Amino acid sequence: MATGAWDRRRVAPAAQCSPGPQPMKRSWILVVVALCLSFGLRALLLIDATALWSDELYSVGKSFQPSFSSLLEMLREDTHPPAYYGLLWLWGHLVGQSPVSLRLLSWLAYLAGGLVMVRQAMALAQVGARTRVAATAALLAFCSPYPIRFAIEGKSYAVLVLVVALVWWWRRSGHPIAYGAVAGLAGLTHFYGLFLVLAAAAWDGWRRRWSFAAAALIGALPALAWMAYAADYLFSSRAGSWIGVPDYALFEETLARGLGLWPLPKLALIVLLLVVLRRWGGLHRLPWPAWNLLDRSGLMPSLLMVVGVVAVSFIKPMAFSRYFVVLLPAVVPVLAVQLGGLELNRFGRGCGLVVLVLFLASWWGPGFTELDAGVGGVREQDQFRLISKRTSGLEERYSPRERLFNLSDRMEAAMGRIPLPSSPWGGKEALKQRLQEPDPPKQLWLASSGPPPAMERKLKPLLSQVEQAGFNCEPQANDLTHAQLLHCRSEAIGRSE
Repeated sequence: MATGAWDRRRVAPAAQCSPGPQPMKRSWILVVVALCLSFGLRALLLIDATALWSDELYSVGKSFQPSFSSLLEMLREDTHPPAYYGLLWLWGHLVGQSPVSLRLLSWLAYLAGGLVMVRQAMALAQVGARTRVAATAALLAFCSPYPIRFAIEGKSYAVLVLVVALVWWWRRSGHPIAYGAVAGLAGLTHFYGLFLVLAAAAWDGWRRRWSFAAAALIGALPALAWMAYAADYLFSSRAGSWIGVPDYALFEETLARGLGLWPLPKLALIVLLLVVLRRWGGLHRLPWPAWNLLDRSGLMPSLLMVVGVVAVSFIKPMAFSRYFVVLLPAVVPVLAVQLGGLELNRFGRGCGLVVLVLFLASWWGPGFTELDAGVGGVREQDQFRLISKRTSGLEERYSPRERLFNLSDRMEAAMGRIPLPSSPWGGKEALKQRLQEPDPPKQLWLASSGPPPAMERKLKPLLSQVEQAGFNCEPQANDLTHAQLLHCRSEAIGRSE
């Protein structure tokens, strides 16, 4: 049957009238709420525990602009579309431009996105199982590694999850106009949002749901127009140059982002649990997700998008593990409906609870490693904040990453941790000009931050310049693992002393 709306006979869950599993006890509901609050609040308390890393500093440089036109002009030379950065620009003008406000926007989106995913799971579940499904969805949406990792990162991922969750919500609800509007916002938030919208249009067109296919295609137009506007950069070799061809490492890293530490042993534990449940836990058969559930949740278009992105990536690499966070709004409700609908005996429920506790423990501990300076010490192999603090008040500072250090100084000054620098960092060309002046400096500072091999490679040309100019450089930050700070003094000063 060809129809522009959902076929209501297929939309209703197959077993609405069956009794289903018994609702959760009130005490267990309170435990789940407490766990979700604990994970969310811990993420919030870590909002300023680590320094902004390079991508977050780029967000600062792109969005904390004096005018919106300046932002659009800068984004023309960027890999991402403008919606998140425009929202961040407005947010910064409303609440202030600081590291905390940058990350707070993501935290609020993490909360909102989680709530939408929980409501979506409830809407997809059988009536009698909705409480258990909601509890399962809440644990996955608020406590699992993928959403936690990006809950307080000054990037678009938490906002993207929220917008895509709304896309699937309005698609399932049968409102093409609202669906098309949020689909357009998804495409303008991240290009993976655009790929998802195009996959949904292809899927719904194949299923002959013309109104939804048309809504998605219309929603994709703004992002396609932006691609045309920024085509010179997006289709150059510079765009996405850090992304490699798909390999097993991509699969392993994506799996680790979803399951956390030790993903393969955790998969083995899940298989073992299923064997135990089949033999002694009351699980007579493992039900496969109903086709209707896969369709309405948005999981089928999501899987279609993954296949397309990975296939294209063998020609033009664009498959990147952190981008697959876009799958959460479809995967979480489906998993919640499947797990929350299981009917187990007392032994089976006990075994499931033990495995759940083990997972939550691994998510609470190692799951926060990258967000907690007291545990990991370094955020994404960058230590810009410490260099900003140690060079506060100094003149003649140079770095191959001068833009990021200037942004770091600006954010540290906004937090009141250092005074506003009287002079900015300079780069390779600025250093060359300064050394060629009639009155060159008697001493200067060189610094960089990042992965040690890349950091040393980028710093080497500047170091060669000053050594050829008669400077002797000594390291000043041996305690830093992902940053270097060199104090360079003219040999003429050393001889005079």
